[in-house]
Amino acid sequence: MSANSEKPWAVEEVAASMFGGAPASGTESPVPFFHMLQRLKTTKREGWRRFGIDQGESIADHMYRMSLITMFAPPSLSSRLNIPHCTKMALVHDMAEALVGDITPMDGVSKPEKSRRESTTMDYFVDGLLGRVNGGMTGKDIKEIWQEYEDGVTLESQFVHDVDKIELVLQMFEYEKSKQGKLDLGEFTWVATKIMMPEVKAWSDAVMKEREEFWNAHGGVHTDYSKEGGEKKTEIREEHAANLNEYYGK
Repeated sequence: MSANSEKPWAVEEVAASMFGGAPASGTESPVPFFHMLQRLKTTKREGWRRFGIDQGESIADHMYRMSLITMFAPPSLSSRLNIPHCTKMALVHDMAEALVGDITPMDGVSKPEKSRRESTTMDYFVDGLLGRVNGGMTGKDIKEIWQEYEDGVTLESQFVHDVDKIELVLQMFEYEKSKQGKLDLGEFTWVATKIMMPEVKAWSDAVMKEREEFWNAHGGVHTDYSKEGGEKKTEIREEHAANLNEYYGK
């Protein structure tokens, strides 16, 4: 359904439109939910499509690398974090996109509407597909971890938000390298300015240094919004900047 459709988005309708129909709800088996997770493996991250990358990473690809990155928190962070909890959070934070899809800042869907779709989808998973699995406790745990990420209050959730951003920065540069300097994805460098934790910022700075060296070796013409004051010095549209800030501001 398009973002501009007058009919409200409904998770049940999306589930019913799946090949073979909606998975069975209210069972004691997690298998229907396991089938649902397949959609995370096949649903692409949409932001890259605007740049002609149609066969790019999936949502599951993104979450998998994030989960591994959480394990590399340096002692200054790991001593203050529950790392296994962070790893779980990385694995579930985009789970709702199995049905919602990867909504980007350019899709015209407001942040409140995006949040509503994702929240109702998580309720559908937890109450419908997982409500009777292990007495409902596993689903409840998944929803609580997902909500913690959404709220962004705990140190663990703030770390995972930063990991979400560094994973995007990594992927951006990797796509540029794969195109051998013929594709400038500098629009996404702006996200690096929203990384808050010094330890994760150091990783991002290392990637951006790699990127600078790469572009210098390939003609040097590229966009970089990651440098201090970059937002004011570039021609990034105000509306576009506001959209990015709304989605990546945490």
